[in-house]
Formats: sequence, structure tokens, C-alpha cells
Amino acid sequence: MPSFDVVSELEMHEIVNAVDQANREVSTRFDFKGTHAKFELNEKDKTISLEAPSDFQLGQMQDILNNKLIKRNISSKHLKVNDPIQSGKLIKQVIDLQEGIDKELAKEIIQLIKEAKFKVKASIQDTKVRVVGDKKDELQSAIALLRKQNLSLPLQFNNFRD
Repeated sequence: MPSFDVVSELEMHEIVNAVDQANREVSTRFDFKGTHAKFELNEKDKTISLEAPSDFQLGQMQDILNNKLIKRNISSKHLKVNDPIQSGKLIKQVIDLQEGIDKELAKEIIQLIKEAKFKVKASIQDTKVRVVGDKKDELQSAIALLRKQNLSLPLQFNNFRD
């Protein structure tokens, strides 16, 4: 039976490269000279920490990071920006990287597929949604429907089997 998986994954090596490029840009920009502004990626916790001496510079750093991520095809929907925290002379801000489909989003995806009345069945499997159908055309229609939706996370479709 033909099937595919709906997932929301991050390519960590692209994020590592984007953070490195953002650090390089901050170290060479004139408006950041003499400051201790920096980005730190924690791959284990999937967070990016930003440190800057002022709110304005923190905003500039967010723009730099977003530009670097967009150039590497990482959607800004994967980022959950937390409130900045004053820590001595520096302001710290943590950005959480969101990966995987949570239960609410999975239920929303399944509901969209059911409402479209495709002859497919969708089921939640941990952090992905598996869609199974009799015909490949029905599966492709379901993919087209999900691509049109503006959901809270960007979706990828993989593991397509005939």
C-alpha cells in the first residue's frame, strides 16, 4: 500500500553553519566592535543563545541569525524566541529550535485530511504523521493540500512508498 510520512525536521549541520556565519559577521561588523556579543549553539538542548550589551544589538543579532538561517533554507517557524534576560552588563536571549510534530499539530493535520475527504488514512506515530492510501494520486493530493496550509511548523514529506 502506498504511504508517506509528514515530518518537521531540522538539518543541524545547516544550523551549525548558519550560527558560525552569524558569529563571524558579528565579529567583523563595526557596530559590534568592542562588545562581547556572540551566538552559542547547544546541539544537545537544541537552543541558540544570544548575548549582547543592549536590546538594540540583540535585535540586530536576531536579524543576522534569521538571514543566515533563511539563506540555508531553515524556516523561521522552527524558532521559538524567549524573552531576554538581563545578566550583569549583558542581555541574554535563548531561542529554542522546534523539531518534530507535536500532538496538537498532528491532530490538526489529520483533521485537514479528513475534511478533504481523501481516500487515505492518517495516523500519529511519535513525532510524525503517516498517511496511507490505495492510490498514489490520493496521496499526492493530500501532500498538495498540506503544502497549501499555513501551519505553525514547516512540513516535509518523506518515506514515500509505492
